[in-house]
Amino acid sequence: MTASGPATTTDLPPDGQPNPRETPLLAAGGIAGRALVIVVAIMTYLASMTAGTVELIASASTSWRSDIAREVTIQVRPKQGRAIDQDVQAAAALARAIPGIAAVRINDKKASERLLEPWLGAGLDIGELPVPRLIELTVEGRPDFALLRQQLAAQVPSASLDDHRMWLQRLGAMANAMVLVGVLIMILVLVATALAIAFATRGAMAGNRDIIEVLNLVGASDDFIAREFQRHFLRLGLRGGAIGGGGAMLTFWFAGAAAARWNATPGGDQVEALFGTFALGLRGYAAVVLIAFIVAITTAVVSRFTVHRNLRGLD
Repeated sequence: MTASGPATTTDLPPDGQPNPRETPLLAAGGIAGRALVIVVAIMTYLASMTAGTVELIASASTSWRSDIAREVTIQVRPKQGRAIDQDVQAAAALARAIPGIAAVRINDKKASERLLEPWLGAGLDIGELPVPRLIELTVEGRPDFALLRQQLAAQVPSASLDDHRMWLQRLGAMANAMVLVGVLIMILVLVATALAIAFATRGAMAGNRDIIEVLNLVGASDDFIAREFQRHFLRLGLRGGAIGGGGAMLTFWFAGAAAARWNATPGGDQVEALFGTFALGLRGYAAVVLIAFIVAITTAVVSRFTVHRNLRGLD
């Protein structure tokens, strides 16, 4: 993949240094340049989609953890010699007395049976089974769960408190793993982009080898030649980054609009439960813009470094 084109060395100023505006070293258009723009756009699109997806998952994970942290349950199991209804009422009373617990809701026997229907089926008489009873607690603030556990153990030994700490840890680990995978993918995309730019720069230098030698003979410095390549590839990188980043933004916008229209369906409810409202948000769009800018800067820096390295080999 090369970017070559005609160059002229005429109209030198008195100091002998070519004027970059009057002596374009690389043609702005051409098949090679358009191909490189497409490659950069694809790389930017992939990196932006990865960053946006990671942002959606991280936001959804935060929402999940917030919802789980606000809901605590007390499980009261049937125990021989104890009346389960009295134990349920006693456990609920203990929970109401703890500061930071905003609401206490007791699930009756029918509600407990409905929870078992997905596994045992509907219409099954489970009256003789020792079905536990659940008490749902809504948390506001920081209740003293240690105190509540002590009181339950002393007064209602058949009850146990579940603050969902294990689920919170698993969700946090999953979110961190997804962020790490996203960062690794973006690093790989940037490395692939840098390699593509390096090969394109070498190809462009090979196609303009004679012109580069003439420029050196008339006194053009390596910095001047490197700046020309850097300027050229920066323009290509900005174009490709804008196309890829814009495509990613449109993809997320259309996905969010489709999810909003699909929200009332069962499938839409599942998608919303997994990804939230599927709205990327300002932080997500800012990440896409930042990635496009980083890709453009990478193309310029890599091209300049490659030119300097190759020019040292030509000296």
